[in-house]
Amino acid sequence: ALKQELALETGATVLNHSMALVQRLESLVTLGNGSDVSLRVQTADTDEVKVIPAHSLVLSLQSDVFEELLLLLGRNGSTLVVTETAECAAVFDKFVRYLYCGDISVRLDQAVSLHRLATKYHVGSLQRGLTQYMSQHLSSESPAGHVVGWYQYAVRTGDASLQDSCLRYLSWNLSSVLHSAEWTSVDADLLLSLLRRSDLIVQSELELYEALEAWADQNRPGEATAVRALEAVRYGMIPPEQLFRLQRQSPLLQRHYESVRDLLFLAFQFHAASPVQLAKYFEVNCSIFTPRNYLSAAWGSPWVIGSPTRDDRSSSFQTQLGPSGHDAGKRVTWNALFSPRWFPLSAGRASYAEPGAMQPSRTEGGRPRVIVTPATSSPDFAGVSFQKTVVVMARQQGNKVVVRHVYNFHQSTEEAGDFLADADLQRRASEYLIDSSLYLHIIVKPMYHTLIVAKK
Repeated sequence: ALKQELALETGATVLNHSMALVQRLESLVTLGNGSDVSLRVQTADTDEVKVIPAHSLVLSLQSDVFEELLLLLGRNGSTLVVTETAECAAVFDKFVRYLYCGDISVRLDQAVSLHRLATKYHVGSLQRGLTQYMSQHLSSESPAGHVVGWYQYAVRTGDASLQDSCLRYLSWNLSSVLHSAEWTSVDADLLLSLLRRSDLIVQSELELYEALEAWADQNRPGEATAVRALEAVRYGMIPPEQLFRLQRQSPLLQRHYESVRDLLFLAFQFHAASPVQLAKYFEVNCSIFTPRNYLSAAWGSPWVIGSPTRDDRSSSFQTQLGPSGHDAGKRVTWNALFSPRWFPLSAGRASYAEPGAMQPSRTEGGRPRVIVTPATSSPDFAGVSFQKTVVVMARQQGNKVVVRHVYNFHQSTEEAGDFLADADLQRRASEYLIDSSLYLHIIVKPMYHTLIVAKK
């Protein structure tokens, strides 16, 4: 762009033949014309060898590691020997081609190997590009799953960006991960990291516990790991009748019962008393009383909004008053409003119009908003505040539906500040739409620690 602007200012015309140059560079590495060094790629622990004709100038320009190796090789040497794992050796020719052409085709099963080569030889542009590729293809279908492996690789290499992307994907789509072949490949550190999070999206805490038991049955963790995992379960969010069943039928819980007995006793006390009464004697600002994002009907409702840019929509649904057994049977009715073109007052425009005035068209801006409020007030609300979570679903890589965004608020998504800020809901092919509809799931979480302070 800068060259074009400069050309216009000076009256010159830019002739761009860069693609032809790239094609000639590609022919150099493909045909080996003018090669002055051979890359001898040995596969570790095997006799396999791959020889790639190359050019020291290109290698040195693209990689300071290659530059140093070539300097050590000296003028009299013409063969540079490198040793790689079988996976890296299999894609080494792709890696070298990128050094010449600046483009590369990548499959899911090649991403880690290429990223490892880019890291080893200090090719920063490829390293960053592969990190972006991996972050954008977390939801892609693969036979055995790949996100757990990518996360473990990111931890080993210290790639914080990829690590955060993988952990967020696993947390938001955990319910599907729990039932996949990938779940048993989770290592102990990742398991504990997930269990300690409050933003996990699962059907219920019971589903999470049963998945933990399946993982433990497959991986046979040591005593310390098993106890730490069991301590991270939020037993207060499991109905008391299911807790009784787990006590009698769960082999994992029976093996380590003494280690979590106090937590189970506290959970039963939570189910037996009102939250206000419980807070008189116990500290309620702890994870056992904090819900995660549960998709079961007791905690919220899905909401499919067809043609979401058309007009305002409303919906009503019911949730439980709270997870406590004391509140079993008590329901709260919620009213939800979706507005596709709400204007915040801070933008200098009123969010309403005078009677008879023309409403602003969708092309004039505005942004979507969701408001969730109780249909009526109730004395049962004493000591409880309700956090709302809107989960935005999307279809990616085929027909797979995944969680795209999660927004937390108390009454309006305006509090989140960026609700669907980059979503183009008017475009039928928008990645935020599934069959021209916006797929939301609203979750209501009773929070006891915001209004209740336990007595010391």
